Amino acid sequence: MVNPRLRGTAAIVGVGHGGIGAAPGRTAFDIVGDATHAALADCGLKLSDIDGVFAATMVNSMPAVNVVEYLGLRPRVTEGTNTGGSSFLAHLQWAALALDAGLCEVALITYGSNQKTGAGKFVSTSEIVPFEAPYKPRYPVSAYALAAARHMHEFGTTREHLAEVAVAARTWANLNPEACARGPLSIGDVLASRMVSDPLTVRDCCLVTDGAGAVIMTRADRARDFPKPPAYLLGVAAENWHRWVSSMPDLTTTAASRSGPRAMAMAGVGHADLDLVMLYDAFTITPIMFLEDLGFCPKGEGGRFVADGRLRHGGGFALNTNGGGLSCVHPGMYGLFLLIEAVRQLRGECGARQLDRPKLALCHGNGGHWSSQVTAILGTGETL
Repeated sequence: MVNPRLRGTAAIVGVGHGGIGAAPGRTAFDIVGDATHAALADCGLKLSDIDGVFAATMVNSMPAVNVVEYLGLRPRVTEGTNTGGSSFLAHLQWAALALDAGLCEVALITYGSNQKTGAGKFVSTSEIVPFEAPYKPRYPVSAYALAAARHMHEFGTTREHLAEVAVAARTWANLNPEACARGPLSIGDVLASRMVSDPLTVRDCCLVTDGAGAVIMTRADRARDFPKPPAYLLGVAAENWHRWVSSMPDLTTTAASRSGPRAMAMAGVGHADLDLVMLYDAFTITPIMFLEDLGFCPKGEGGRFVADGRLRHGGGFALNTNGGGLSCVHPGMYGLFLLIEAVRQLRGECGARQLDRPKLALCHGNGGHWSSQVTAILGTGETL
C-alpha cells in the first residue's frame, strides 16, 4: 500500500557529523553533541529550537532519552525505536509524521558511537539465539557470509564480484578527505586479505570507526527559508520480515524488494530518474543484493552488474559517493551517514566527488541480519 500524502511535506535543512574516525577521550554522547551543533550551525538554528528528538544507539536502552539529557533539551516528541542500521531512515518517516501532525516544529535525528577508541573493536549487541548457538556464529558477519555463500551457489556470483564492490567504494573514498580508509586497493588485495567468515575477508567487511551524525528536519513550508537548499523527503517505506538469519524466508532476497518499490511509488520516480544511490554496505554482498531487490538489475545478476567497474568513480553508476561503510566511516550503525552524503550531494557540497547537478537520491538502510529494510527518496526543490 502506498500513501503519497506525506510526499514533500518535510525536508532536511541541516546536517553535521563529529568524531569521524577516532575520537579518543570522547564519549558517544560527546560526539553526538558535536554532530548536533554542526547540524544546527549548518541551518542557522539553536538547541532550544529542537522540540522533536529521534535517536538510537548501540548500547543504551533509552537512547533518545539519553540524548535529551545530554543536550539539555525539552522536546515534545521523543522517539528511540532501534531497528539497527536502518533506524535513522525509519526515523525520517516518524519525524515527517510528527511534523505534519504539528507535534513538533524542528526534529533532530542523531546517532553516535565511540566503539573504536572506547572498546577498541567492533561492538556487537546481538544476543546468541539458542537455535543458532550450536553453529558458533560470529555476529553479524556470519549472517552476511551465509547469504553471500548462498548467492554464489545459486547465481554464480564470485569472490571477484564481491571484491569489486570494495574496490569501487575506495575509488570514491580517495576523493573524500573525510574518508577513514584511502589509498590504493585492488581486487587482488581484497582476495588476499585475512579471511573473517568465508567467503568474506576483512576487506569485504566495513570499517570499525568512531563517528556521530545529526540531521535537522522541519516542515516543507518552513524549509525554503533556511540558508541552504533543503532536501525534501519525497518517499519512504519500511519493511521487516525477520530478526535472525535462520528465520530469513530466502537467503538471497530481502525486504528491500518491498520497501524500495513502495518508496519509489510514493515519490513518483523510476530508476532512470535517480542521480545517486546510497546503499548500506556493511559487507560487499549487501550492495549486490540490494541492487537486485531494489530493481536496478534482475535477481541473481548483481555480481555481473558490478563486475564491469560501473560502480567506480567515473563508471557511470553513482553509488556510495562518500566511500560508504567499506571505506568512509562505520561506527557500528551507518544509516545516518547515507542521508548526510545524499543531502550534501543534492546541495553540491562534495568537492572532488561532486556529481553533476543531482536532483534525486535513493538511500537504503539495513538493520540486524538483513532484517529491517528502509528506503527513502530525497529530492531538490525542482522535484516537488
